[in-house]
Amino acid sequence: MVAVNVGDQIVGLLDFDERVEMMNQIAIADLMTQEVLCMTPETSLEVVIQQMSNLGRSCVVIVDEKKPVGIITERDLVKILAQSLSIYPTRSFVAADFMTASPICIQHSAGLFEALVITRSCRIRHLPVIDDKDELVGILSQGDIAGAHFQAIEQQRQIIEEQREIIERQIQSRTSELTKANQELKALSLQDALMGIGNRRAMEVDVQYTHSNALRKKRPYCLVLLDVDYFKKYNDHYGHQAGDEALKHLARSTQESIRSTDRLYRYGGEELLLLLPETEIDAGKEVVERVLNALERAAIEHVESPFGYLTISAGISAITNFDGNDDGWQQYLQHADEKLYEAKSEGRNRICW
Repeated sequence: MVAVNVGDQIVGLLDFDERVEMMNQIAIADLMTQEVLCMTPETSLEVVIQQMSNLGRSCVVIVDEKKPVGIITERDLVKILAQSLSIYPTRSFVAADFMTASPICIQHSAGLFEALVITRSCRIRHLPVIDDKDELVGILSQGDIAGAHFQAIEQQRQIIEEQREIIERQIQSRTSELTKANQELKALSLQDALMGIGNRRAMEVDVQYTHSNALRKKRPYCLVLLDVDYFKKYNDHYGHQAGDEALKHLARSTQESIRSTDRLYRYGGEELLLLLPETEIDAGKEVVERVLNALERAAIEHVESPFGYLTISAGISAITNFDGNDDGWQQYLQHADEKLYEAKSEGRNRICW
């Protein structure tokens, strides 16, 4: 945060935590639409389509005893109907045939920032809102989030502009503070500027959400730490610009190798974190093997490496313990880090778990 003394007055700009707090003051319960179109898994396809059309709704939440068990969006209808109706033209369909099962939900007590990260990371447009009993209480759309996000950003912009005017009017010579203030405007970014993937700030929110959801539903997930082998030697030999290009290639290659439900973040430096929801250790290893193989096929020259080309090492931690003794997702990240160190110690260009 930038703070400047103007006479007896302290003039300051909001730091990141203050901006997030401002965003989270806009509660999910205030944003969500309470009138949710709900149906049971046994509801016929015809009824689902007719109700969505009549009421002008873009999604239907499938509930069982008031708890969301699936969600149907217009995207599901287009995809499934295109496939199924051509194969089974006379079959009578029900909602359970084409809903997205185990939909990603958000607690009604959550804030805007968490909703923003979840919809961005999971690439979804509708979030069923649940209460403490996991019962459906509303629906949050991408439009709701976008409008609230714009409102929060506009409030922050007005505050920053007001503070900037005071600084410019009374302390024209303090240009260094103004430069830092401009950098603060970028602090809400959730994307790493170089690699084009989620940054560490977004990662922490997403992993916390995934971990809480896994504990509640007793569903496994994996955390994977990836690290470029001999990267300092690569930079020293080829230059930092080539190093940046190598990191960008790694990000693209990894994203092309993982599943649509997996999420990739820059953890720091040449380290990446891969989040694999709903994944046991064996399936996690298969995903990471594809990542290593894709980079090997790219054969990016690295004469300072004993392999002769750019490689990565990986450490995997699988979260499968749901006995109630939970110390948070950080313990599993630490385990992944230990396994990454093990992979480095055993010769690099390998996976340890």
